Amino acid sequence: MNKDFDYKKTLGQNFLVDKNIINKIIDDVKHSSYDMIIEIGPGSGALTSELKKLNIPLFAFEIDKRLESELSKLEDDNTKIIFSDFLSISLKDFLKDKGCSNLLIIGNIPYYITTPIVKKVTSESNAKDVILMVQNEVALRYASKPCSKSYGSISVYVQYNYDVKEIAFVNKKCFYPVPKVDSSVIKLSRKNNNIINEDKFYSFIKKAFSHKRKTLKNNLVNYDFGFIYNNYLKNNNFSETCRAEELGVQDYINIFNLIN
Repeated sequence: MNKDFDYKKTLGQNFLVDKNIINKIIDDVKHSSYDMIIEIGPGSGALTSELKKLNIPLFAFEIDKRLESELSKLEDDNTKIIFSDFLSISLKDFLKDKGCSNLLIIGNIPYYITTPIVKKVTSESNAKDVILMVQNEVALRYASKPCSKSYGSISVYVQYNYDVKEIAFVNKKCFYPVPKVDSSVIKLSRKNNNIINEDKFYSFIKKAFSHKRKTLKNNLVNYDFGFIYNNYLKNNNFSETCRAEELGVQDYINIFNLIN
């Protein structure tokens, strides 16, 4: 991409230019069999041009129509560029007639919409894997374990739905323009969930972590905490004054199943 291009901060435009990182991503993609790829934010097309070599259907969603002349060069029978805001489309409708059973969603996305995109992908698709370039701090949050500083409701949400793996640490100098923070490429691999009412479960998790400094008992005022303590927490060596960050993902699943 020409360095004279007017990169928009409002669109989070920091394009990956390091081929070593691109190769690490491609190597990981090659290790699995997918029958379709959706790319979010192809930007200059550096990753897109490598993905298309895999010769499977590739749909790339780009919000910035100024990139049309550059990205249209990559289109062929398998590769389609769609100039639309990924967050505004109905992913369910888009996938309805595609006959896809092993979907990969991949992208170097604006950091400020990382979690909305993860939640959209989770609720509107059954993607086998999701590979995302995210702020390093976000990668730590998604993968963090109980009792760590970065562990929170989003950690439980992501780890309930996915196994989290870091593919590569990415120094900020691997982008142009150079952002202020380092990044990580993470791979989210879908788990088989065992909760029927997931929206209710997510609400429960959000309440549990609603006030970081308060105990779990004080956060779960709308639930029968006495029942939770006597029938689960006490039996699993948690104190009555434990905090949300002390419990693991499986603990939350077990407690939710117990009270529903």
